[in-house]
Amino acid sequence: MALLEVDAISKHFRGLRAVHQVTFAVPEGSIVAMIGPNGAGKTTCFNLIAGVFAPDVGTVRLAGRDITGLRPHEVCRAGVGRTFQVVKPFPQMSVLDNVVVGALNAHRHVRDARRVAEKILALLHLDSKRDDLAASLTLPERKRLEVARAMATRPRVLLLDEVMAGLRPTEVDEMVAMFRRINAETGLTILVIEHVMRAVMALAGTIVVLHHGEKICEGVPGAVVRDPAVLECYLGAESL
Repeated sequence: MALLEVDAISKHFRGLRAVHQVTFAVPEGSIVAMIGPNGAGKTTCFNLIAGVFAPDVGTVRLAGRDITGLRPHEVCRAGVGRTFQVVKPFPQMSVLDNVVVGALNAHRHVRDARRVAEKILALLHLDSKRDDLAASLTLPERKRLEVARAMATRPRVLLLDEVMAGLRPTEVDEMVAMFRRINAETGLTILVIEHVMRAVMALAGTIVVLHHGEKICEGVPGAVVRDPAVLECYLGAESL
């Protein structure tokens, strides 16, 4: 069953066609990756799902509910959490308090939000850093904190926007293992934008490929990376 359904969404900015008639679905409990060249429309798709922009046409549904055009905080409360390409924690707040802020989206009392935040930090192996200032974290730790803050909003589907950019190969492998564990242990549905193909191939059950704002391919990883259109516009023949 599809948890997130994106149906023929389009968005133009002053004549620029950013996204055109993009349709795909994310089954509940799955990990789906979205790939494509820079400027393909991937982050715009995320912004349309998350409520940053309303699509010109098309619909976005979460568990059958039409969430098209809702404001970002309304989409978040409906069950969509997201990270951003550039991580921006509250630098002078502790790691724990950064996550508590996210948890207050779903919990009225700070006591309850703190309890949820502590569990998430343990899940992401950040509990030993809970009292450190966010400004003191390394890049991989800041990436995990970004994920923790999004997870604290209690999403049904988590949108990850290039969370592995800038990481070394061993750090990428650690992030991949973490997301696979989270997905297996919690059942959290994940939609990820990523350029690191080793991560995409290890994580995703389905890959959606965008180019010039349009979906040009969708399928299992082994088939997508051999698709002639994907090779031409993004991966290159040398990837085989």
